[in-house]
Amino acid sequence: MVHPLSDVQSQNIPESTRVWQYVVILPDAVIGENCNICSHCFIENDVIIGNNVTVKSGVQLWDGITLEDNVQIGPNVTFTNDKYPRAKQTFKLQRTLIKKNASIGAGAIILGGVIIGENAMIGAGSVITKDVLANELWVGNPARYVKKI
Repeated sequence: MVHPLSDVQSQNIPESTRVWQYVVILPDAVIGENCNICSHCFIENDVIIGNNVTVKSGVQLWDGITLEDNVQIGPNVTFTNDKYPRAKQTFKLQRTLIKKNASIGAGAIILGGVIIGENAMIGAGSVITKDVLANELWVGNPARYVKKI
């Protein structure tokens, strides 16, 4: 289902995926089966989203981001893809990988170039500046390891 008030330019979206109003998806983005892309999201070209992924409202997925299967992205999570951004200058793309079954809480910030491991959980409002291993809970600014989950 693609809501009529969205701008979906990609042909790589299966029928089982729901795209809600005011979502923009660029032509080369790839989105898997049974996903839920909530309203007011933007998805660039070099983005891959696996199956059974939920992207809550207010999220922008920039080039270089991959979300594997069963990932939960909370509302207003912010991703970056350039370590030293400057207007009107060439940037060096940083790739970010969110592995299977990971969950990222509302308002978290994920800096470019990190890997968040399988089953990891990121607390709401946390700032992730480095890789998070599988089955770990991280919270805070900057985010720190709390415990195995």
